[in-house]
Amino acid sequence: MPNPLSPLTTLFRSDLGGHEQVLLCQDRQSGLKAVIAIHSTALGPALGGTRFHAYAAEEHPEEAAVLDALNLARGMSYKNALAGLDHGGGKAVILGDPEEVKTEELLLAYGRFVASLGGRYVTACDVGTYVADMDVIARECPWTTGRSPDCGGAGDSSVLTAFGVFQGMRASAQASWGAPTLRGRRVGIAGVGKVGHHLVEHLLEDGAEVVVTDVRGESVDRVLARHPRVQAVRDTEALIRADLDVYAPCALGGALDDATVPVLTAKVVCGAANNQLAHPGVEKDLDGRGILYAPDYVVNAGGVIQVADELHGFDFDRAKAKAAKIFDTTLAIFDRARTDGIPPAAAADRLAEQRMAEGRNA
Repeated sequence: MPNPLSPLTTLFRSDLGGHEQVLLCQDRQSGLKAVIAIHSTALGPALGGTRFHAYAAEEHPEEAAVLDALNLARGMSYKNALAGLDHGGGKAVILGDPEEVKTEELLLAYGRFVASLGGRYVTACDVGTYVADMDVIARECPWTTGRSPDCGGAGDSSVLTAFGVFQGMRASAQASWGAPTLRGRRVGIAGVGKVGHHLVEHLLEDGAEVVVTDVRGESVDRVLARHPRVQAVRDTEALIRADLDVYAPCALGGALDDATVPVLTAKVVCGAANNQLAHPGVEKDLDGRGILYAPDYVVNAGGVIQVADELHGFDFDRAKAKAAKIFDTTLAIFDRARTDGIPPAAAADRLAEQRMAEGRNA
């Protein structure tokens, strides 16, 4: 019997597979070990970020990295489809602690691997990679976005990612409480790093009460120093049990699982993290408890909208206007979910699959 958790099982036998191409990359001189996964090019070249992450040794780090890349690439196909972009989905993972092993030589080697795909995959920033890294990668690879303005890019994509999540949150408020505002609502944010701290500002401007937590104490300190009205709790477990209207997972994936969902007090879940549902069926558990889930790949699409715009000569106002449509897309998903009698996550998948199918048949 095949191991149901193995990368090959996911790639060839699982309903979550169907990826077009997976490239394993190794450069001994620089120490690079990376995975590039292309899920679909039905709508155009695959577009998605590069994650730089150290996977725990007990998890078989190489297999964990491949599985992560496969899951993230598939999510990018759906995200790009519902964002209205002419791009398929792809993702890359570089193995290792970026604070210990990231070097210019390693990033250049990685850029050569991306370039070898001839434009089938366009890369950008993700967890553990930054604008400065993309500038280095771009020296070897023209299919690099998320670069600095000095290098012809758009800069930090977390700005529009947070803006898009806020639009999804406004749509969730409209669906839940009848008005597209978080004024007077208590919002808990788990993770106030690149995206989360921008989201805090949108919420405060809208009149929300904000509670935060982060595994990095300095990230919390930065928010509290700038916004004394914000409250902080010790960890995510304390946050999900707090009295909240909205829970916003904005760190790594798997935030919604069998332990989390039963104790959530929030009536809405809407955050920036990718792959928030730990396994299939969690969306039904949320729905069963009356918790409205705004699908992560829908609401966090602002960043990919920004980097996609960069490929055509970046215009911030144009990209922001497109990211603002996340509000309408989220509402359309909630409407489809009600009409079909299914959770919003399933409704979003159906709409994305419909657009990808139309792209293949065009």
